[in-house]
Amino acid sequence: MKRVLISVEGQTEETFIREILREHLWAHGVDAQAIILSTKRTKQGNKFKGGLTSYRQANQEISRLLNDTNAVAVSTMYDLYGLPNDFPAKETSLPKNGVDKALYLEGAFQEKINNPRFHPYLQVHEFEALLFVSPASTAQILSEQNLSVDLLQIRENFPTPEDINDNPQTAPSKRLLALYPEYKKPLHGALAIKEIGLDSIRAECLHFHNWIEWLESLGD
Repeated sequence: MKRVLISVEGQTEETFIREILREHLWAHGVDAQAIILSTKRTKQGNKFKGGLTSYRQANQEISRLLNDTNAVAVSTMYDLYGLPNDFPAKETSLPKNGVDKALYLEGAFQEKINNPRFHPYLQVHEFEALLFVSPASTAQILSEQNLSVDLLQIRENFPTPEDINDNPQTAPSKRLLALYPEYKKPLHGALAIKEIGLDSIRAECLHFHNWIEWLESLGD
């Protein structure tokens, strides 16, 4: 069994990996373990978890995970939307297309870390984009069946869920909250993904699919 460590921003991503992705990858001979980013470490060894606030924070966490020589690889699951301004290449002229932008920034991140065991992944544009793969399933988890019509209207305005734009007003999570203010990412996020299913998400979200495919290949 090949062990891979995945640095994540918060509890939702950790739950997704622990309850959904890990089971899928286990069948491929890969043991995926999510580690929530530490925002602060004290001299006593205590740490506060959740949220990507600076590149320095990510760099320290990735370096720490790479010190685990029992892990064949280290990856990330960070949202492309809202990356800190000091993230590698963030302030350069970026591609307009979301997937191209993610690939460009992932390349800069990988080059900066400079370790063959590191393979970053940036979610285009954020975790909530995956919930638009199946508006009916997401509406069912939220117990608001009428919501599926509004979610479908948004989904149909973009080629794929990964194209739903990264704007403070129109990012996937902002659109969802505008329609359903009671949406709680840690509570509803992973439940909706489980209801939608990995196969459906992979069929619509190529960047996400390619990451999963790379993870699967680690066990080959």
